[in-house]
Parts: sequence; C-alpha cells; structure tokens
Amino acid sequence: MSTVSEPVSLSAPTGADAGLTPKQLADKYGLSVSGARPGLFAYTKQLWARRHFIWAFATARLVAQYTDAKLGQLWQVVTPLLNCGVFYLVFGVILANKQGFPGHTYISWLCIGVFVFQFTQNAVQSGTRAISDNLGLIRALHFPRASLPIAFTVIQLQQLLISMVVLVVTVLAGGIKPGKTWLLIIPALLLQTLFNTGISLIFARIGSKTSDISQLIPFVMRAWMFLSGVMFSIQDKIQTWPHYIQTIMALNPASVYMDLLRHAFAPIIYNKHQAVHQTIPPHQWAYGIGWAIGMFVIGYVFFWKAEEEYGRG
Repeated sequence: MSTVSEPVSLSAPTGADAGLTPKQLADKYGLSVSGARPGLFAYTKQLWARRHFIWAFATARLVAQYTDAKLGQLWQVVTPLLNCGVFYLVFGVILANKQGFPGHTYISWLCIGVFVFQFTQNAVQSGTRAISDNLGLIRALHFPRASLPIAFTVIQLQQLLISMVVLVVTVLAGGIKPGKTWLLIIPALLLQTLFNTGISLIFARIGSKTSDISQLIPFVMRAWMFLSGVMFSIQDKIQTWPHYIQTIMALNPASVYMDLLRHAFAPIIYNKHQAVHQTIPPHQWAYGIGWAIGMFVIGYVFFWKAEEEYGRG
C-alpha cells in the first residue's frame, strides 16, 4: 500500500461552482470563518447556554485557590477581617475617626465598607488577568470568552457571601439589631455584582492586550479606596469644597454601593453624627441602578467587540 498522499488540488472550482468567488462558495455551502465573532444576541445566547460551566468553573477555582494553605477556606474570612483590624487601629483609634459614631458602630460601619469595596477591587484585579492567565484554555476550547471574566466575578461574589456570615456577626456585636432594611441587602448586592461584572469585562479586554495594566491596577484601586470613604466619611471632608467636586464624589460608584449596603445593614449609622434611623435618599438607588446597568452594557459590548482576538498572537 502506498503511503504517499495525493496532492490537494488548489485549482479554481469547476462545474456548477465555476466562476464563484471564495465568499460566494462559503455562502453557498454554509461555511463561516473559524472563530468569527457572532452577533450580539447570538453571543448572549451562547453565553447563557454556558451558565452551568461558568458556575462550575468559578466554584472549582474558589476551592482550589486555598488548597495549599493550612487554614484553607478560612482565609476568605480572615483576610478581610485582618484588613478591618488594621484600618480600625489606624483610622479609628490613631486618627480618631470613630469619634462621632453612636455607640460602638464605627467598627460595623468600617467593616461594611471594607467588605463591599474589596468585592469590587478583587473583581477588577481578577478580571484584568482573566484572559491572559487562561490562554491555554482559550486556545484549546471554543466557548464565549466572556465566560472567564464573568466566572471570576462569580468567584468574588461567592467569597463575599461566605464573608457575609462574619460581617453579620460583626454588625450584631456592634449593637445593631436586624430590621426591615436588611431586605435591601439583596438588591444592593445584585446591583454591585452587575456593576462589577461590567468593569471586569472592560479590564479583561484591556488586560488581554496590555499586560502592564495589571501592575498599575493596585495603585489605582488604592487611590479609589481612599477617595471612596471606606475608612472615614468622605462627605465630612469635602463639605467646603466646590459643589461640582462634591457632586462628582457623590456619583462615585464605590461610595454609592457602600452607602446602599451600610444603610441596609444599619440605617442608624448611615449618618455619622445622628444616632437616629435615616431614610437613604432615593437618588442613591437611582445612582446604583444607573451604574449597574450602564457599566454592564458598556463592558459587555466592549468585550464582545474583540471576541475573535482573544487568545491569538
């Protein structure tokens, strides 16, 4: 038996296909470009079909994240608590930011801010590396690439939900009793998750093209944290500043979601200097909804536009 393969003919098509261009031939036989970007609605449909993969991937990565650590999954709770302890010592005790808060509520106010901000911070940092750190998976399998940054946002949400147990204990230990406003925790977290997903998609695309962005992100996030009032009331610091700056600071999405969660957990500490129950201004929910929907749509479309470029080069 001969082992020599016959040469493949590269001549122009004959017969009924004679004279057709490559594009016409592809259309005639239903062929499409391998790896071509599907339409936005078709892409969304494909992504929805992979929802179980996204959840399973996120859960597996979360479990594997602390496999080598002796404390294992406890680090998901210990890490934010250690951050709260350091921030409380520096900003609450040394810089006396806890003065003016009713009772012992500053620690609860602080922990809520730390947990909420870290949710966004971790989503941005993990999203930035979602594509570049998973090139092997991307090149080996065909699936909507948005699955990866979304999965990493799900990982951060799972971590937050686990940490919420400790956060609830901290709030209760601060003398704050559960109330009807606790029902607002769910919609506030859903809005923040939607916002985090959008911003994660944006940085996933940027990070896939510019690896240096991952070195810059920690500095950006640190500056954002100090400008968002995580450890102190930012509104008290800018009362004498120009009105337009106060408006910009009020629109800061990190501050918006911290305010929503702080009010939901404990309206009595929503306003620093008043130990009375407050009703959060309606525009805060409008800001939260606007940021969530706007950032998700922008991030989703921005990421989808470069779908066929991920994993190449």
